[in-house]
Amino acid sequence: MVVRVIATDEALALIDLLKSKHGPIMFHQSGGCCDGSSPMCYAEGDLILGDVDVLLGSIGEVPFYMHESQYDYWKHTQLIIDVVNGRGGMFSLEGVEGKRFLTRSRAFTEEEYTEVKKLL
Repeated sequence: MVVRVIATDEALALIDLLKSKHGPIMFHQSGGCCDGSSPMCYAEGDLILGDVDVLLGSIGEVPFYMHESQYDYWKHTQLIIDVVNGRGGMFSLEGVEGKRFLTRSRAFTEEEYTEVKKLL
């Protein structure tokens, strides 16, 4: 089965830290302005999901959602959630840690993308 979203070891370590501090958390990447192109980490329940949000999978046992219009741009890629030093979105939980989540990607092979399209 093709995995649509994965995380680096550094991202998983930061996710564990955030879960220990905040309890259940979630990710959302909207694609709008105001940091929308970055994965945002929220305490579970702090962001109300809509019918247009797609669950791509989980990283570190944390659900990762993306707005469907943003997903249209990324559907041919596997998202790789990473961490870099610096300040990210002001509403994202990792900001106070001096880190920010970052989305990297790699294009699916033809075989992988065929499988992904079946899941839509």
